[in-house]
Amino acid sequence: MSQLSTPENGRIKAVLFDFMGTCLDWHSSIVPTLPSALTPEARSNFALEWRQAYFDANAARLHAGKPPEDIDITHRRVLAEVLDKHPDIKPLFAEEVKDNAVKAWHAQKAWPDVPDAVRKLKERGWEVFVHANGTTRLQLDLVRSSGLDFGMLFSSQLLGCYKPAPENYHKALELLKLRPEECVTVAAHTADLRGAKAVGMKTVYIRRWTDDIREDQEEIRRENDAYLEDMRALGSTIAKL
Repeated sequence: MSQLSTPENGRIKAVLFDFMGTCLDWHSSIVPTLPSALTPEARSNFALEWRQAYFDANAARLHAGKPPEDIDITHRRVLAEVLDKHPDIKPLFAEEVKDNAVKAWHAQKAWPDVPDAVRKLKERGWEVFVHANGTTRLQLDLVRSSGLDFGMLFSSQLLGCYKPAPENYHKALELLKLRPEECVTVAAHTADLRGAKAVGMKTVYIRRWTDDIREDQEEIRRENDAYLEDMRALGSTIAKL
């Protein structure tokens, strides 16, 4: 199918994706870097705890009015904090192990349903963008490792603040020269979608088992314009918004 010159749905012009978790399977990249002396279940649980601690650290910085921090610095600091809670396994994390674990966040594969979904959105005429917390360097590395293609990469570093701060969304919309009602945010993180909805954007939640591990999924289902188990029906879902 050739790309359309105008969007299939005149109201929606752009789709903004969260990246890690939503489009990318971060868990499969991180777990192999953790000490092999741990059981597979222990490594998985540690990775999930580290990921949640990263979210908590970002939220704390946002609440304190601090600017975005380089994600590698945040990951390294938060990793040390999580290890302090697990003195039984802390000796397994030599400096080389910690270095490799932090670097692994820069090389992730897309979830299987994502490449086709992104391609079909573009074929329908919608612009597609990454809109995620983190650094621009991280996003460039992740585009390369995942093979995904987006029109622009909007990082919290570039925009000057973390999602879900309203100014993060307003800045992205200003750069795109689009109105909130012309955009859809797609994410596996309810906080991101609450921020998008608060400024007037449409929201589609994608359920990923690796993310929102503390959230009530039924509440999320009620809050958003759409709730999907994967991205296979993303295009038709957005067309109905």
